[in-house]
Amino acid sequence: MSTTPVELEGKVKTEFRKLKKLLQATTYRAIMDFHQIEEGDKVMVCLSGGKDSYTMLDCLMHIKKSAKFNFDIIAVNLDQKQPGFPEEVLPKYLTEIGVDFEIVEKDTYSIVMEKVPAGKTTCSLCSRLRRGTLYETAKRLGVTKIALGHHKNDIVETLLLNMFFNGTMETMPCKFRTDNGEHVVIRPLAYCKEK
Repeated sequence: MSTTPVELEGKVKTEFRKLKKLLQATTYRAIMDFHQIEEGDKVMVCLSGGKDSYTMLDCLMHIKKSAKFNFDIIAVNLDQKQPGFPEEVLPKYLTEIGVDFEIVEKDTYSIVMEKVPAGKTTCSLCSRLRRGTLYETAKRLGVTKIALGHHKNDIVETLLLNMFFNGTMETMPCKFRTDNGEHVVIRPLAYCKEK
């Protein structure tokens, strides 16, 4: 017997609801296990515009509504002036869902292109410039936590890269204080598989 379009749509909606609940529960477990978010926190949710950061924002919004503790969310996107970046998408989306947000414009793209020789990887310099800008923004906004969208696969991959290329057993922590002690960085998706 073949499945009708209506039955198929119902199955897809059911599977989506199950996945959403799983992601929300897994995110909440990481938040509780690592004391990532606590009463009165102001959480800066760093949005790149990719699936991971969209998922993190959605999970945190759900947790904010249902948690037994109060916290605030402000979404922040760093517009690095990369050619072709659709700068209207995030502001439109965040306005539609009613989230406080700020778009930080800083042309780190030109700096990276100027400093890194052609053919070399830009990731290291780009990451440092992005991190510095996000930390400055967090300080200016008075946030208590900076949420990044790294998930379980990112954490495991970082461990393996460090082992094979640096000879160290270290990865991205689920929660840490920056070297200067000014910021607490959290990874609420630490238990979520990318799949």
